[in-house]
Amino acid sequence: MSENETAIGGGAAKANETAPEVSTEEITYHAVEKDGVVTAIWEMQGRKHLRTIDPRSRQGQDILRLYTTEHHDESGEVAASN
Repeated sequence: MSENETAIGGGAAKANETAPEVSTEEITYHAVEKDGVVTAIWEMQGRKHLRTIDPRSRQGQDILRLYTTEHHDESGEVAASN
């Protein structure tokens, strides 16, 4: 039984040593437009492109809705302060 315990313990230590580092860069989204229409959304981590999201997908719509809401809120605050 001690052989199995050693094998399990050794495997766990090895897994901890090879764990990938987590980047501290913030994930951002960039809309790609053509003729005023969003054709893609790029998910970026720093300067690294992680994936492309279809703006017609549920997640793409959620991202666009969030951006549009924030954008309108900010412009409303500026107008209210003048």
